[in-house]
Amino acid sequence: MNAPGTFTLGPADGRARTGRLSTAHGDVETPIFMPVGTLGTVKSLCPTDLRDLKAQIILGNTYHLYLRPGDDLIARLGGLHKFMAWDGPILTDSGGFQVFSLSGLRQIAEEGVTFASHIDGSRHLFSPEKVISIQRNLGSDIMMVLDECVPYGADRAYTEKSLGLTTRWARRCREAHPAGDRGQLLFGIVQGGFFKDLRAKSAEEIIGVGFDGYALGGLSVGESRNEMYDILDDAAPLLPAERPRYLMGVGAPRDLLAGMAAGIDMFDCVLPTRNARNGTLFTSLGRVNIKRAEYRDDDTPLDPNCPCYACRTFSKAYLRHLYIAKELLSYRLNTLHNLTFFSVMMERAREAIREGRFAVFRAEMEALYPETDEGKA
Repeated sequence: MNAPGTFTLGPADGRARTGRLSTAHGDVETPIFMPVGTLGTVKSLCPTDLRDLKAQIILGNTYHLYLRPGDDLIARLGGLHKFMAWDGPILTDSGGFQVFSLSGLRQIAEEGVTFASHIDGSRHLFSPEKVISIQRNLGSDIMMVLDECVPYGADRAYTEKSLGLTTRWARRCREAHPAGDRGQLLFGIVQGGFFKDLRAKSAEEIIGVGFDGYALGGLSVGESRNEMYDILDDAAPLLPAERPRYLMGVGAPRDLLAGMAAGIDMFDCVLPTRNARNGTLFTSLGRVNIKRAEYRDDDTPLDPNCPCYACRTFSKAYLRHLYIAKELLSYRLNTLHNLTFFSVMMERAREAIREGRFAVFRAEMEALYPETDEGKA
């Protein structure tokens, strides 16, 4: 097995590319969609489900795991992999997005971010050094630096000031976790809002610090798709071609396709799991709202082309019944299906890129998921 951090590029088709990222808990084939397991679990699923649907890497959340059950406890019990019985790679975000979304409950300063817990109101400080310490305790394979996620609509002066803070925090994160330490990788995050020159400035500064991979943050925060794609197409090529590129918090099928076309390798989003709990399912024939009355007597499978347990075993009528009756099995089966759809979609995308037909694959998927039929996360 290659050393953690080794990133080997494979065949490409235009900007879309394939690759393999090595971590301490195995290799990850890219481009990849990463299911979100905020609290040490992908909601309603267990590790065997994730293995069956061929999930290669999952996410944990620094903010939530720090507050409950506590990173010190997880460290004493052997780290997050052992704690949740998942032997594959784990990426943990820094918790910055969750902290900044608290709005009135947090204060930003050079030292870090002081915030009130959403659980009990207790006060805490997330400094760059603190978020690295938490993630080291969790034992994640890929850690993220602390950054400020600039809200959509922020003016240039605020965005530029925030960019400087994000760069200084990135340097402190790197100093707190030297390259190669413990085999845990550290990714930097490029900010800059919706100002292309500030994105370029952020990329230059963050690349200058030196990280194992690079992420684009501050997208899918309320802007239109056209605005997001414009920044994405401009900013993605600024990231080093020889390192993995990660688009944070983006997960609608059209957005994944646009990201891959721009040269992005890694994606995460709560969209497939959240939509599953709301009865919105992604299939090879288009989107299905399983709550609709038209499925009451439908004895056909949800998706005849899907290999998941729900589609192999149950009818649309049964899945609708579970959802209407608010049975817990509804969440489990719907989540299992949606994540299988995303896993298969990414596998097909990798195959299409290798065979030089990504544009055709993208057009086929976009026809199934037109912009008006999909909503962003």
